[in-house]
Amino acid sequence: MTEPARHTDVGAYALGVLGDADAGRFEEHLADCHRCAAELDGLMELTPVLADLREATPDPGALSARPRPALLDGLLGEVAAARRARRTRRLCLAAAAAALIVAGPPVGAALVQRDAPDHGSVSAARQMYEDGEKIGTVDPATKVEATVSLQPKPWGTHVALRLGHVEGPRSCDLVAVGKNGERQTVTTWAVPPGGYGLGGSDEGKGGDKGGRWGSGPLYTHGGAALNREDISRFEVRTLDGALLATVRL
Repeated sequence: MTEPARHTDVGAYALGVLGDADAGRFEEHLADCHRCAAELDGLMELTPVLADLREATPDPGALSARPRPALLDGLLGEVAAARRARRTRRLCLAAAAAALIVAGPPVGAALVQRDAPDHGSVSAARQMYEDGEKIGTVDPATKVEATVSLQPKPWGTHVALRLGHVEGPRSCDLVAVGKNGERQTVTTWAVPPGGYGLGGSDEGKGGDKGGRWGSGPLYTHGGAALNREDISRFEVRTLDGALLATVRL
């Protein structure tokens, strides 16, 4: 058995049709040939092919003899085709998985945007404000206009805030104060340099409607774990502690 011929004996070895001497020499060659080892690994799947052929063969002993060259070529061709098909499927599955990994976050975001209410938008906060019980004030010192809109919830109280006549830039929060003195932060926000509601008490004139960038009032919302009847007041403060307005219930 010459060296060039050894690579071609993989199929015969897998089928078990090599003689003892040739099989021994091929096994010695196999120990140092990664190419033949990989090919043999794939051809080991001939077992189910041979089983099917045995079922379809009238003489079960017909497979004990060395198969004719045409039969051997056909069997090897069938295995090669099966391997190519599996390789194609693996590549397709890998490509599909990669596509899902890349496309997954935007698709998930699209579903969230389509199916869930956008509670962070100005329009959603304003709608929540319109739906609740409103209590407001104008602070005599700062002139800040603050109105809270309350909706009792099983978990506490949903609070929407309409804020106007506040200058920026500054950062603020809305704090719920319980009748027992407990304090809970409802929401925080940043006031832009143009302030909120300085151009009028309603929507902005010549600016973004809803007061998102300072010409109209601010609408925002959050929640407190306190029940409606347990809240005594709300405080609008800057994050450095300055009191801008107090809404008493």
